[in-house]
Amino acid sequence: MAEVWQDEQARLMPCPKPFNGYVEHQVRVSATGLIHFQRNRYSVPTRHVNAILSLRVYPAHVELVAGGVQVARHARSFERDLTFYDWQHYIELVETKPGALRNGAPFKTMPEALQTLQRHLLRHAGGDRVMTQVLAAVPVHGLDAVLVAADLALEAGRPSAKHVLNVLARLKDGQIAPVETSTPSLKEEPRADVQRYDRLRETRP
Repeated sequence: MAEVWQDEQARLMPCPKPFNGYVEHQVRVSATGLIHFQRNRYSVPTRHVNAILSLRVYPAHVELVAGGVQVARHARSFERDLTFYDWQHYIELVETKPGALRNGAPFKTMPEALQTLQRHLLRHAGGDRVMTQVLAAVPVHGLDAVLVAADLALEAGRPSAKHVLNVLARLKDGQIAPVETSTPSLKEEPRADVQRYDRLRETRP
């Protein structure tokens, strides 16, 4: 069989582009930014609330498409009665309703650095609005940059939106760089001179 396979390989044709096969459904987005499919719920950006979207079902994932543009993607689940959130889909919502941060289920799926920052900020009055400013920076600067800024703010012990946004601005300008450590070199190596102690014992005339 190995010899036959070796002879056959030379005659095989190149594999064409994989077929983009999916089953398509029309779905309506609920008031909570979710679509329903096979007794599960998947989130979409809240700007599409009450809109009709195209749901493209693949074997391993589902895509939501609006006007020919993909607006959401989730791993497909074959279990039942589950809800799958992407917390970034709800950033626009909390910009107008910051109070949704306190008990919002989607935001429980945020990265740990943002959840820790949120716990610090919500201890103070107006903390939900401050956290909203941090989340609003994600679409502008990118999630990775915001996570770095949040970590630095937490390490400094001054977690605030102003601090995070300041760090983001410095990251963008390239003002923050890894700290380089080096061992200083001596121009003249020290000498072991025990006679200097004898000079200290000398008395002045």
